[in-house]
Amino acid sequence: MADREAERGILVGVRLEDRTYEEVKEFLEELERLADTAGVVIVGQVIQSRSRPDPTYFIGRGKVEEIAQMVEGLEADVVIFDDDLSPAQTRNLEKALQVKVIDRTALILDIFAQRARTKEAKLEVELAQLQYMMPRLVRQWSHLSRIVGAGPSGGVGGVGARGPGETQLQLDRRLIRLRISQLKKELKEVEKRRHIQRGGREDIFSAALVGYTNAGKSTLLNALADEHLFTEDKLFATLDPTTRLVRLPGKRKMLITDTVGFIRKLPHLLIASFKATLEEVMEADLLIHVVDASHPQARKQIDAVMEVLGELGAGDKPTLMVFNKIDRIKDESQLDLLRIEFPESVEISALKGIGLEELKNRLADEMARSEITLNLKLSYADGKIINYVHEHGTVLKREYSENHVLLKARMTRSEAMKLRRFAGR
Repeated sequence: MADREAERGILVGVRLEDRTYEEVKEFLEELERLADTAGVVIVGQVIQSRSRPDPTYFIGRGKVEEIAQMVEGLEADVVIFDDDLSPAQTRNLEKALQVKVIDRTALILDIFAQRARTKEAKLEVELAQLQYMMPRLVRQWSHLSRIVGAGPSGGVGGVGARGPGETQLQLDRRLIRLRISQLKKELKEVEKRRHIQRGGREDIFSAALVGYTNAGKSTLLNALADEHLFTEDKLFATLDPTTRLVRLPGKRKMLITDTVGFIRKLPHLLIASFKATLEEVMEADLLIHVVDASHPQARKQIDAVMEVLGELGAGDKPTLMVFNKIDRIKDESQLDLLRIEFPESVEISALKGIGLEELKNRLADEMARSEITLNLKLSYADGKIINYVHEHGTVLKREYSENHVLLKARMTRSEAMKLRRFAGR
């Protein structure tokens, strides 16, 4: 973390009856990567097996005492739980451990707050943070007076703004509700603008890159569009959707949008808050599901992405599976299993440029499936229309008569609709 020494953290995982020890270890490894992305140095970790969470501490009292000793011995600043904690559990743990206690959702929200760059992403992150904060308000949120209507002396709206007998906690909750309402209104305006912008490109086939965080989506978009967007080997390196025009074989053009990466246990409030961003997924003609095929948990990551797509209502969209990072694969048998399950997949290395031509051909094929065949009868005076057909479609047959040019062409449905008055004329 810039300008100050990194926080030192201890991770806590709980193996409940529906989880194996190996699964909990996997989750903690991912939690450590999330912590690293947030700028926290992990100095220790604890796993406890329980039949059900303890209502007071989530973990047992004995384990709380053990962690308290670890905090002191390792000079930890924060304890991070892999599972969501209730507000009461968080307060009880902080009182017992005498350090900050956060859960997986709070950690992800912190990362999103650091990574948000555009106004839209910042609005979405703030909305998610406030919705998370709302039930957890107890005394520590005095800074909220700066969020809405702060007066010149730092008070909220100056003298007389606070209702009779209103406590600080009630005031804070009222401020949060007001800010949440403001954010939702602003995001509705963002959605309207995005819809207008999208309307201007409805004529072009669109695809959305989806996948687990750090699967290589941004690197792939760079390679396909021959551009240099920000990429980093961190979780959630990019939050803001980026759209680029990609040229494909057969004079085809496709708009491809890079979207925020998904993750197991992705907080539901983030899915809700990022509705404007994730609309790109809903509106796309095709989903390009990018998978880090070298990751030992690649199959489980696929399931996590599909689960989120289902929540968004995009589970049935046409999808092309793309297995990325094949240059890093050490266990070929894992890739063989993925090939068997997804025989129509494409294998690439976006970083090394392996398989990109095959991918472009497959994307062109996907576009072709959405195209229709059009028979056009054009006069020689319709030179601009003839050029338009050649530029925006694939001419399959051309015949000349004394007064007309007969063209048989394949085009996207939207392009073909523009020329329907010339069909069979």
